[in-house]
Amino acid sequence: MTVQTRNLVEKLIGRPASDGDGVKLTRVFGGQGPERFDPFLMLDEFGSDSAADYIGGFPAHPHRGFETVTYMLEGRMLHEDHLGNQGLLESGGVQWMTAGRGIIHSEMPQQTSGRMRGFQLWINLPAAEKMQPAHYQDLPADAVASGTLPGGGSVKVIAGTLNLSGKPLQGPIQGKSTEPLYLDLHLNAEETLSLPLPTEHTAMLYVYEGDVRIDGSQGSTILQPKQLGRLSQGNQLTLQAGVTGSRALLIAGKPIGEPIIQYGPFVMNSRQEIEQAIMDYQSGRLAS
Repeated sequence: MTVQTRNLVEKLIGRPASDGDGVKLTRVFGGQGPERFDPFLMLDEFGSDSAADYIGGFPAHPHRGFETVTYMLEGRMLHEDHLGNQGLLESGGVQWMTAGRGIIHSEMPQQTSGRMRGFQLWINLPAAEKMQPAHYQDLPADAVASGTLPGGGSVKVIAGTLNLSGKPLQGPIQGKSTEPLYLDLHLNAEETLSLPLPTEHTAMLYVYEGDVRIDGSQGSTILQPKQLGRLSQGNQLTLQAGVTGSRALLIAGKPIGEPIIQYGPFVMNSRQEIEQAIMDYQSGRLAS
């Protein structure tokens, strides 16, 4: 197989934002031009040592038409929904929520001091799957696959399968039509890494600690903390960590290729479907 090395095609810098009841966060991407990230819709990073930045949490709010993935690095967050489901998300844990036809839920901190840190990713659903019943996969830290990289660093595989040196490392989330790959990479100082990727999948790298150099066929580019690199197509991504090492999320998935119409917490394929979602929510039929 001919190696097609991925290049950086767009660099985004996370911007300060607030959501829920005043929770301070970094919005890495989301909103304008969602088609270029297809099937992904949004990525937020939250993290603070000050309870005032997160204590308000995310009181009850609706979703329809997509999936949310919450990955906690540190802290404790309780999920509750209108169906009576509860789940406690703790350090290293993941919740993969498929909102489907509708869910009304809350995500509230279970601590009044200390550090809370993590990420939330939104993934679109194809039209044929948008109105499925809501469901969850709550994964404690020990359910997330982990392994050692060839250069001595480590990786956590939340979704998909990573194949390195003929040794597949399978994450707990499998079988999705968007074929997501979600990796948390921990690279040692100046460690190099080449990762195989499906050629036509959308792929991006978000650096949250240290620096990472992307070595593409058209040159090299450095990403610093709170910077995201959207990548070209190709079957290989080559990286090198900076002198202090680095931590980064690699996220890839199969594009859906359908219209994306978003109105706040609703993501559908047409304006009419958005209007129906609003009416369903207002009348109490969103998740019925």
